[in-house]
Amino acid sequence: MANMLLPREERNLTPDEVERLDKRRRLGQTCLTISWLCLIVALLVTLWAGQDWTLSPGWAKPMVYWDALTFLGAIVFWLVGTRLRRGCTEFFSY
Repeated sequence: MANMLLPREERNLTPDEVERLDKRRRLGQTCLTISWLCLIVALLVTLWAGQDWTLSPGWAKPMVYWDALTFLGAIVFWLVGTRLRRGCTEFFSY
């Protein structure tokens, strides 16, 4: 009898398809982990970005740009990780 907890399209997969599915979900978990790391770094860099924003003249504000890119990286990795990990009901602990 099929496992009813699995989505309908995953009930009759071949072993190779199951392996590809697991690799995709593990890559998604890795992207989610990178997203959290980017978020932590971006929050710490915000301290220097605020000082850079107030004290740097003109458009020369490199820490502000790095902070914005790090926040953007966190968002992108989170979206990609969530998309790749869809359908996963288990928690991975590396």
